Amino acid sequence: MNRTNRLYALVEELRACAPRRLSARELAARYEVSVRTIERDIGALQQAGVPIHADVGRTGGYTLDKSRTLPPLNFTPAEAVAVAIALGRAAGSPFARSARTALHKIVTAMSAADGAAARELAGRIHFLTPADAEAPRTVPAVLEQAMCERRVVRIGYVDAADAVTERDVEPIAFTAASRAWYLIGWCRLRGGIRVFRIDRVRSAALLEEAAPDRALEYSSMSPPNLVARALEFI
Repeated sequence: MNRTNRLYALVEELRACAPRRLSARELAARYEVSVRTIERDIGALQQAGVPIHADVGRTGGYTLDKSRTLPPLNFTPAEAVAVAIALGRAAGSPFARSARTALHKIVTAMSAADGAAARELAGRIHFLTPADAEAPRTVPAVLEQAMCERRVVRIGYVDAADAVTERDVEPIAFTAASRAWYLIGWCRLRGGIRVFRIDRVRSAALLEEAAPDRALEYSSMSPPNLVARALEFI
């Protein structure tokens, strides 16, 4: 069994046995690998967002929170790749990290055969990106957390004139245009609502302070030829 199929099988094994715990030794014997290999596999799944809980000690082991996982999915390989393409477009957005973990959860919940077929099809689809594109930074993930938890965030921002300022911002909304993502927030340095282009945020640190609710009127800040459209789940 290759590693991809073993990861899928581990999730299904833990889901089927939950809430009973399985030890690394039991899993290693079942899949004919070393205990260290199982520990590495479990660590990889946890980093990908699979809610596996570990208890140490003689009676410890691994268990999976069924309420936070997906049952087996009947996505076709083409449907899975279509989702991957949509999530791939999230690169550079505040939700890029969550998009990667969401895709991993989807593929893990597919059957082994369909998951393998989806990966093979995905290998024949490519995005063209600039050769000198910067490596992903942690800034968007911090801004995502600030928005989700409604907390004030301290940012280092470079404006269009290359002036650098540090500001405490109360996040209100994200918005996206064809070429960039923006954070809309109440800027305490300027005392008003400001729009920050995310790729110009050089640093971001989450503060403990909760951000108050603030109303936002897009009509007062959108270009005349653009209309704001809220994200919908359909």
